[in-house]
Amino acid sequence: MRQHRLAAAVALVGLVLAGCDSQTSVELKTPAQKASYGIGLNMGKSLAQEGMDDLDSKAVAQGIEDAIGKKDQKLKDEELMEAFAALQKRAEERTAKLAEESAAAGKKFLEDNKKREGVVTTASGLQYEVVTKAEGAQPKATDVVTVHYEGKLTDGTVFDSSIKRNEPVDLPVSGVIPGWVEALQLMHVGEKIKLYIPSELAYGAQSPSPTIPANSVLVFDLQLLAIKDPAAAAAPEAEPAPAQ
Repeated sequence: MRQHRLAAAVALVGLVLAGCDSQTSVELKTPAQKASYGIGLNMGKSLAQEGMDDLDSKAVAQGIEDAIGKKDQKLKDEELMEAFAALQKRAEERTAKLAEESAAAGKKFLEDNKKREGVVTTASGLQYEVVTKAEGAQPKATDVVTVHYEGKLTDGTVFDSSIKRNEPVDLPVSGVIPGWVEALQLMHVGEKIKLYIPSELAYGAQSPSPTIPANSVLVFDLQLLAIKDPAAAAAPEAEPAPAQ
């Protein structure tokens, strides 16, 4: 499957590059030309993220031209499959190396972070510090809560923020990542905390998006705004009184 995705991406880049000796010869005037450039730009970025930044653009263009012109392939299918397999293996090795480096960096970060004054480490390895203390109610695992949050990597890169969107979020306590499930039940309504979530309490070796590498420690600014009243949420709206 990965080979097919890679082949499709290469083909799309080739559509942009085909017939062009250099980037300066590309016209970007019509909507089709601009969209073509956008496709090539996005695919190029994606391939670079996959570690495919050494692909030969002229060879890509040649492949497209041969296919469109119905010319004989310059390489046999077996040779192409071997080449794709080599690229796939290289990409997998690169991904594994990055995951290993991320795990080591996360472990060191948490080891150093737990030594700071005010940081509490729970039995699970979750770390947090109270930013604004409150005495409100505490949610249970069965509750739905309203929160504000901002999620970052340990280098400060923001990957999601309801605070920036100015849109608080309602979510079931038991329906989020384990680090949040534990943290929310430790909080009081009105409280703000800073969370440091080990990868095993977040997404582990799986990367949920390109912005969150595998084995990432996640840092959250989290505010518990309210516990939703399930009775009120389930109750039907009262019918208006009849007109007099």
